[in-house]
Amino acid sequence: MNVGKTLFAQVMEFVPWKTFGRIVERHKGDAGVRTLGCADLFRVMAFAQLTWRESLRDIEACLAANQAKLFHMGLKARRVYSAPTDRAGGVICDQRIMFNGFYSAKNYPEHLRRVRFKDPESGKTLVFLTNNTSLPASTITALYKSRWQVELFFKWIKQHLRIKRFPGTSENAVKTQVWCAIATYVLIAIVKKELHLDASLYTCLQILSVSVFEKTEVSCALQPDRSRPEPTDIANQLILFDF
Repeated sequence: MNVGKTLFAQVMEFVPWKTFGRIVERHKGDAGVRTLGCADLFRVMAFAQLTWRESLRDIEACLAANQAKLFHMGLKARRVYSAPTDRAGGVICDQRIMFNGFYSAKNYPEHLRRVRFKDPESGKTLVFLTNNTSLPASTITALYKSRWQVELFFKWIKQHLRIKRFPGTSENAVKTQVWCAIATYVLIAIVKKELHLDASLYTCLQILSVSVFEKTEVSCALQPDRSRPEPTDIANQLILFDF
């Protein structure tokens, strides 16, 4: 690799640009673009990510998500009727309910579905409230479990990705910036694996954050100083890829 290139340029060489170009062409990503094309936009966002801009703490406020249709809460309601359940699978009851409160019933007069589930692993009893009446009760409980994975994903994003601000607040703009940040994180993981680096991924990102313009062989630059200990707070970081 040409050591006359900056570390950032060397890292960008690990991007499969031909495949990148075919994907852009397939989805017409550069159609109507006036300034930066997809490739240049990715380079800009990757640079911002590697230089550790302000942490992403308000992503939830920027995402225009649809209203949740599955809730975990305790509400005062009366049972209208109960459906048969498979208690062997952990589903204790599957009921149709209506709100008891005057204003609650007035604001939402429709029947809701209440699923009570006992987790066989923890022994805890959970109650799910949803307006979905078509899915099996076991699927409702599985969906709720999946929501925890989403929460963990957002926690990982807040701890690892660095985004100073969102240039746009539309769904597409936010998704573009977040996915570019994630792709940059994965790119460094690929560099670490391809070059057989002993340094942790966290350390590699730390080194690049202050040396992207240095003209050093990337395999040498990303080796930590053996005289200094690894950062002590790495144990508190969520690890997405363990290479």
